Amino acid sequence: MVAILLGVAAVDQAVKQYMLTTLTPGVPEPVIGDWFRLLLIFNPGAAFGMGQDSTWLFTSIQLAFVLATLVATRFIKDRPTAVGIAFIGGGALGNLIDRLVREPGFWFGHVVDYISVGNFAIFNLADAAINIGVAIFVVAMITEERREARTR
Repeated sequence: MVAILLGVAAVDQAVKQYMLTTLTPGVPEPVIGDWFRLLLIFNPGAAFGMGQDSTWLFTSIQLAFVLATLVATRFIKDRPTAVGIAFIGGGALGNLIDRLVREPGFWFGHVVDYISVGNFAIFNLADAAINIGVAIFVVAMITEERREARTR
């Protein structure tokens, strides 16, 4: 779990750094026409631009989730559940790093977002990892009983 968590966060930060050096903030770069583009923005809020005045709260929640994930590594034995939680924790850590080191300052930093699909929100790899982790976790919870029955 720790390897996945750290790997997701490291890849997220590497891609964000690349986007910061290659994209101009607010200027879209088409990838697949106007449907899929790269668009660098700095997000003080949560998903879909909500909660822009609550950066400190999101920072606190992300820190709590990362710490809870690290503690959970000792107790979670089910592999799919562990992978799902590790992806969520890795995404949380990727965005937490932004909130700790980026402008306007420690604990209130803005998250680097750059993936823009259609008229949907602009997001990043950490956000995608969180969503993938939630999907894995939900499937793991739904199929847990079957997996336990097979191991018995």
